[in-house]
Amino acid sequence: MTIESQSDIEALKKIGSIVARTIREMKRCTRIGMTTRELDEIGGRFLKKHGAVSAPKAIYQFPGHTCISINHDVAHGIPGDRVIRPGDLINIDVSAELDGYFADAGHSFVVPPVNPALLRLCQHTRHTMMAVIASLKHGVKLNEIGRIIEREAAKGGYQVIRNLCSHGIGKSLHEAPQEIWPVYNKHDQRVLTEGLVITIEPFLSTGAQYVVEQPDGWTMRVPDNSFAAQHEHTLIITKKAPIILTVA
Repeated sequence: MTIESQSDIEALKKIGSIVARTIREMKRCTRIGMTTRELDEIGGRFLKKHGAVSAPKAIYQFPGHTCISINHDVAHGIPGDRVIRPGDLINIDVSAELDGYFADAGHSFVVPPVNPALLRLCQHTRHTMMAVIASLKHGVKLNEIGRIIEREAAKGGYQVIRNLCSHGIGKSLHEAPQEIWPVYNKHDQRVLTEGLVITIEPFLSTGAQYVVEQPDGWTMRVPDNSFAAQHEHTLIITKKAPIILTVA
């Protein structure tokens, strides 16, 4: 969507804050020995408490309130009986709706005892996301997003997961611009405009460049033993610095 009023901004900030606080609460409550279903229920209760609705559950009938992916599962992990173990790399991705407005965010972290290599992967992925965000404003070509992600991934010695994209958002979970590629595409001549609402969500990997959908129809997994991390914010493009909506 493109912002049309201050009320649009305030409504997006409200759901963005709820999404960010849901992730924060889920991370705070993560314990070794609990199942991903138990962790998901914490997120579901938090969303309900604040009047928000899980977007993937409502729109796509996703079998959970949130997406929880562990280790070699990278995205769209279904909450279930999997037990969280010491040293796991966890990604929590929350998207939700309130009063007709949507926000989407993700966060990767490591369960203690922390493997320094996995911690670095998470930190560098977040750095990459913030480097992209800092470079965006009205008039910038959309393909700069992919260029910056590739550049920053290379600096850290990581690969980019090429088939997981950022996207437009606002009045629905996925809107135009669809498929904001995480790698540079010289043929993509789309331009960012003031008021546009999008996500930025790089996935960086220690090896794989693609993820593969699993037989459950949802989970996206690397085809090898590499690890991948994601960080995601929803933001509004302006003539200056973007407005980050998914902050607690």
